[in-house]
Amino acid sequence: MRYLVLTDIHANLDALDTCLADAGRRGFDKTLLLGDIVGYGAEPNAVVERVQKLEPVAIVRGNHDKVACGIDQADGFNIVARSAAIWTYDTLTPGNRAWLAALPEGPCHVDSLIEICHGSPFDEDAYIFDELDVARALKTSDRQLCLFGHTHQSVTFEQSLKDGEAVVIAERSMSDELQVQLRDGYKYLMNPGAVGQPRDGDPRAAYAIVDTEQRRVELIRVPYPVADAQAKVIKAGLPEVLAQRLAVGR
Repeated sequence: MRYLVLTDIHANLDALDTCLADAGRRGFDKTLLLGDIVGYGAEPNAVVERVQKLEPVAIVRGNHDKVACGIDQADGFNIVARSAAIWTYDTLTPGNRAWLAALPEGPCHVDSLIEICHGSPFDEDAYIFDELDVARALKTSDRQLCLFGHTHQSVTFEQSLKDGEAVVIAERSMSDELQVQLRDGYKYLMNPGAVGQPRDGDPRAAYAIVDTEQRRVELIRVPYPVADAQAKVIKAGLPEVLAQRLAVGR
């Protein structure tokens, strides 16, 4: 089985379509979605409808999805994120808002190898940044591979089940693709990076493919028409900073 893994699309249709085209050339069987389908970007309805057509076998909601559909408040958002969330709520069709509202909370078990979440396996809205977060997430997860999003930063942690040590084995690479082999006796906590709003200094769209037969994860970066996405953000009347940050991946 080859799973296409997408997270943090953030209503960026140009980035999503580029990832789907690239993944289609590589080949995949089913799709996993780790949340934050909307928010920030200018095409929430088109992105929701594209995701629906993928018929993901597992999907969890993100914090922006919850606010944009009206089931949560934007109290923890900064002024730019709050403005984008309000715009997204007003722009979404009633049907697409209802679809987002029905998305399940993570974590979600995909199969005997994989589980997915948005923020972390212990809290759907928590950010995994420091060693304590990593240790708690690895302890909480009960599959060998836990896939998460939310931070918009591509990173992979590997933990030895023998001594409990967790180390970073893969971060953003300047290459187009980075492969991680899943080893027996280890657990993995992996963020493929954001499709539509990278924040690791690399403006290219990020996604992953998990090959369960080969027990391998392919972390992939692809350039997409950033200028087109920026123009749409500005035309929509969204905060200009949301367009500017796409060019620098911050």
